[in-house]
Amino acid sequence: MPSIRVLGHAFRAWRRNLRWAKHEPETPYIADLLSGAPVCLHVGASDGRHSYVMTKVAPRARIHAFEPSAFTFEVLKTCLVWHGIADRVTPVHAAVSDRPGELLLVTPKKTSGRMGRAYAFVAEERPAGAVRPDLQDVGSEIQPTPVVTLDDYCAAHDLNKVDFIRMDIEGAELRALKGAEGVIERDLPHVLVEIHPAMLEGRFDACAEDVVDVFRSRGYRMFALNGDRLEERTTVVPDLPWKDYFFIHPSRAARLPDGVFKARMAA
Repeated sequence: MPSIRVLGHAFRAWRRNLRWAKHEPETPYIADLLSGAPVCLHVGASDGRHSYVMTKVAPRARIHAFEPSAFTFEVLKTCLVWHGIADRVTPVHAAVSDRPGELLLVTPKKTSGRMGRAYAFVAEERPAGAVRPDLQDVGSEIQPTPVVTLDDYCAAHDLNKVDFIRMDIEGAELRALKGAEGVIERDLPHVLVEIHPAMLEGRFDACAEDVVDVFRSRGYRMFALNGDRLEERTTVVPDLPWKDYFFIHPSRAARLPDGVFKARMAA
């Protein structure tokens, strides 16, 4: 039985999802990417809000949702049951990186005294000094978390075609993508990834353009919202601590559902 704290967090998340509240502005565009019975990887699943959206826009979708926090994983599982989608979403208690094993999950404690669970990130050792370069904090909570690579996971679970990857993992995106190079090369999935320049540089010895190059080197096109307009880009938007970007491969453009991406890819 989930704890009272888990149930409280799950209830708030479940209610927000039903109202489509507190979703990122990019969320409605998922409907322009998914149709049929896609296989989706939701990396950094949190309370499952994007998994919920995927099942709404593609009711036959099969989703694998990866969440490293032990507490948030319980929230995720509870929300999946309450939304009636536990048969379509497989929750996985793990972080995703470039090699399997175990890492530390660092959850900042905000100046309000609350845990910043949305800002948690993986590290090989306990951070010294300020936890994040892009956030004020007053300490952190540390817990070990299992780690998988997407290539290994897909091979172990016979996922022979991945259609879509949603990734929001607070700076670890380059390492996770390196662990998914086989899947990316094989399937050229649509990808929605939140890129964190400050965290990439401050905690992962990388930069935002390294993430973009994973896709640019394979011929992908890159899109981002500018206000309420979706625009094509070749670089990340400067001076932002994080932002979501869509990556679409031209070879899959003809099979997109009718919508903004299909129209833009045909231009």
